[in-house]
Amino acid sequence: MEVSMSSAEVLQEIKQMNAEGLSLSKKMVKKSNPQLMRSALHYFPDWESAIERSVSS
Repeated sequence: MEVSMSSAEVLQEIKQMNAEGLSLSKKMVKKSNPQLMRSALHYFPDWESAIERSVSS
C-alpha cells in the first residue's frame, strides 16, 4: 500500500475537515478522500483512532 501523506498531514487534514464541518464518517471519507483514508489506516490501527488522535493533538 502506497502512502503519500505523513502522519502529521493525516491528523491536520482530519482537523481541517472537522473544523469545516465535513463528515468524518469512514464511508464518506473513503469515498471523498481515499488517499486520506489509506494514509490514516497505515499510521493508525483504525479510522476512529486517527480521529481521536487528531482531536487530542
